[in-house]
Amino acid sequence: MATAGILLSAPTGVPAMTRDERGLPLSTDSTEAAVLFDRAVEHYLKFHADTMALVGRMLAADPRFALGHCFKGYLLLSAANPAYASEIAATLAAAEAGSATATPRERQHVAAFAAWSNGALDRALQIWRQILDAHPTDLLAVRICDTNWFRHGQTAKILEQADRLAPHWSAELPGYDCFQTIWAFAHEEAGDTSGAERAVDAAIARDRSNYFAHHVKAHVMEMECRPREGRDWLASQVGDWSLGNQLIHHLWWHRALMELELGELDAVLASYDSNIRNLDEPMTKAMPDHFVDLQNAPALLWRLEQMGVEVGHRWQELADKAEARIGEAGHPLLVPHLMMALAATGRAEAAGRFLGALRDLARDNASWTAPGIVEAVLPACEAALAHRQGDYARAVDLLAPRREQIRLLGGSNAQRDLFTQMLVDAAVKSGRGDIVGDIIADQAANRTVPPTERAGYAAAARWLA
Repeated sequence: MATAGILLSAPTGVPAMTRDERGLPLSTDSTEAAVLFDRAVEHYLKFHADTMALVGRMLAADPRFALGHCFKGYLLLSAANPAYASEIAATLAAAEAGSATATPRERQHVAAFAAWSNGALDRALQIWRQILDAHPTDLLAVRICDTNWFRHGQTAKILEQADRLAPHWSAELPGYDCFQTIWAFAHEEAGDTSGAERAVDAAIARDRSNYFAHHVKAHVMEMECRPREGRDWLASQVGDWSLGNQLIHHLWWHRALMELELGELDAVLASYDSNIRNLDEPMTKAMPDHFVDLQNAPALLWRLEQMGVEVGHRWQELADKAEARIGEAGHPLLVPHLMMALAATGRAEAAGRFLGALRDLARDNASWTAPGIVEAVLPACEAALAHRQGDYARAVDLLAPRREQIRLLGGSNAQRDLFTQMLVDAAVKSGRGDIVGDIIADQAANRTVPPTERAGYAAAARWLA
């Protein structure tokens, strides 16, 4: 197999090409750009903080590298932040300008980038599927396609893709531990926690800075109700987390969930301030409204309040961020978390504008995401507001018929569990024993620890009994 930096001959008038480390041609004659591309893809999949810096160095080495511009565009679009709109447009223009001398595969990436940036994510997903049918080891396509399915709650598609591509990968192929982790997360979310754990243990053994593998391991231990082991395992990994991006905050969030299960409420609140939402931490100061952080924080504060902890002023800065993002729904799971902050701070007028903007988005029949807004995002937001206002019957009416549709919020089973906890609490407070009974029976059937011993469900189980 050719290695990155080996030049390929090209027709007269067309720049020479290199290959990536899995042998796929790259339309750059810069060995440095090719090497940096491989490193940036690896760091992207392992959630390292230097990914965008590596992409910047790659494009400095070859400003005409079309796939390099697509990579940058994918990262910017993934942030779903309107502040990046002009930079996305400039990056797309650069990618399209370089596509004349790009490979057919790279031109497909340019088309996917263009479709996504124009709001046609469904078209982008189709193109990534075509790329992967022909080039199943295109690790950038694997990850960006997987990420977008995940963010829109398409667990079955994530699993199908991982299993479809798996026969084309082996331990000898560079980047195998990255693909292995993607495969593991798909299987964990589908309930195959033992298979997922074997895969991520192998990936971590290969590279302890594979933070996505740490994340999958945390999910496995959460789903298998192993909070003490999970808390201690995550604590043992902290020394290896210095290279990570905002996923590190999310790993601390997972540890906090385990501490909640163990009743260590003071530790959770202390970790919130020092590790999860530390406003003085350099990464948070550089990007105070990162979507991962704005999901972590409300989900944890809400759980703490449900367990009787006074969280003080902490909702206020989150509500400020929520008001600034009215009308955005690029990350469906983020949206009801923002509403939780508005509701917690009593910002009724802002909450009304927030819901009005969502209803406007839901009426856009041309948008691929509109059905998810109608079926999951709006009801979850309205339920979060109703629950905070003490209208528990309305919260039940909004959430109970949509327990399956809530997956369209995207995110993981662990993240969406918040809305099941909200529903069961509202059902208890509105006297809906039928709903409580269904949820408690489901939890008892699908978890190894009974609901009476689990934070978020113990009170409802006792009430039912």
